[in-house]
Amino acid sequence: MSGPGVGFEYPSQEVSWLKRDQLTNLPAFKHTDQEVIDFYARSAATPIANVPKFDSRRVVDGQRSMKFLKPLPPTSVGKKFELRSKVLGVYDKGKVGTVIETETVLAEKGGDVYTKAVGSAFFIGQGNWGGPKGPSTVNYPPPEGKKSDAVHILQTAKESAHLYRLNGDYNPLHATPEPGQEMGFGGAIMHGLFSWNSACHGLLQTLGGSDPANLREFEARFAAPVKPGDKLVTEAWRTGEVKDGWEERD
Repeated sequence: MSGPGVGFEYPSQEVSWLKRDQLTNLPAFKHTDQEVIDFYARSAATPIANVPKFDSRRVVDGQRSMKFLKPLPPTSVGKKFELRSKVLGVYDKGKVGTVIETETVLAEKGGDVYTKAVGSAFFIGQGNWGGPKGPSTVNYPPPEGKKSDAVHILQTAKESAHLYRLNGDYNPLHATPEPGQEMGFGGAIMHGLFSWNSACHGLLQTLGGSDPANLREFEARFAAPVKPGDKLVTEAWRTGEVKDGWEERD
């Protein structure tokens, strides 16, 4: 596929983590830092060639998928890891905004790839610049008339967003009410990756015996914001489809 920005490669970024980081590590934001970072400045640090410059203060997660290719060590000490990212597409959705789809791999320098992720960032109200609309969204409705095979429930607290941002994602959208109010959310919202990680953890716990070796790939789309204090309910259905020895579940 060709189009504005497609194939643009960001500079590779060295990343590191310690044992204390492993539970909630987000190297895409943290890099090698151990201190609070300026989220807006880092997000806008590398403009994409041949597309407009979008406002990183008005962006939310759209969709993310990740393939787990090799188990991460509990610490990166003794090895050098890097993130390599490239743009897969930049889509103009009209008045509602623009979607930037990016592929990111986490790899040991000169060595194996550990994870491969595809994510889309939705820039609210920043469309109508003449770009391609992009592919239509694919929906995966639950099977009709079939009870879910597993249910995972997580109750968030008013403090959940502030605690979760300690992993290195210091987007003010999740800490103060003003950004969320300006975007029409009514105030601060939970990190999209909090919901994503929670659902993934719940599926692994209920269907995978809490063994990371039982998870090959996970994908989810962010359809609505989660606010601190909301209850997250994840239901899963076995589809019966098996590919390369792995079962698919909705």
